Amino acid sequence: MDSIIKILQTLRPGIDWAAATGLIDDGLLDSFDVITLIGELEAAFSVRIALEHIEPENFNSVAAIASLLRGLGAEL
Repeated sequence: MDSIIKILQTLRPGIDWAAATGLIDDGLLDSFDVITLIGELEAAFSVRIALEHIEPENFNSVAAIASLLRGLGAEL
């Protein structure tokens, strides 16, 4: 999960991403951030995040992002 946190830190530095929950719900990530994050995750983990997976619950915490990536076959 450290690699996910590093990606998030490049998007929005100064946030304790490990402790943060509600990344979407609390406005820590906006729609532009999510699109950028998806591109970074796809490149970093060699996965394809299909439109059907782009739902707030999949990006609302680092744990949710990790779960999504694992479900797509990524090794974290």
